[in-house]
Amino acid sequence: MPVILKTILLLTVSNVFMTFAWYAHLKNLNNKPWIIAALLSWGVALLEYLFQVPANRIGFTVLSLAQLKILQEVITLAVFVPFAVLYMQQPIKLDFLWAGLCLMGAVYFMFRT
Repeated sequence: MPVILKTILLLTVSNVFMTFAWYAHLKNLNNKPWIIAALLSWGVALLEYLFQVPANRIGFTVLSLAQLKILQEVITLAVFVPFAVLYMQQPIKLDFLWAGLCLMGAVYFMFRT
């Protein structure tokens, strides 16, 4: 499997865990003390790191640090929008499109040769 594809897959899995760690408690644990939400989120975040650290180490063999960061941001938005709409029941907004277009500009500038 190509290094960039492996990096993208690992970062995507990492981002799914990260998104749930950061935001799912707003829906599922809003009636619990914040410390419970924080401890559970911390556990989920550990899973995120188990994918994110290898992804960045693998990706850094062929990508620059800036390219890795922009790739991470694009994946973050690609994971966050379905999460927000499908899981958190948030309305679809044009702002998601505008943010995506801005990130595509960032991708262009970071990956141009």
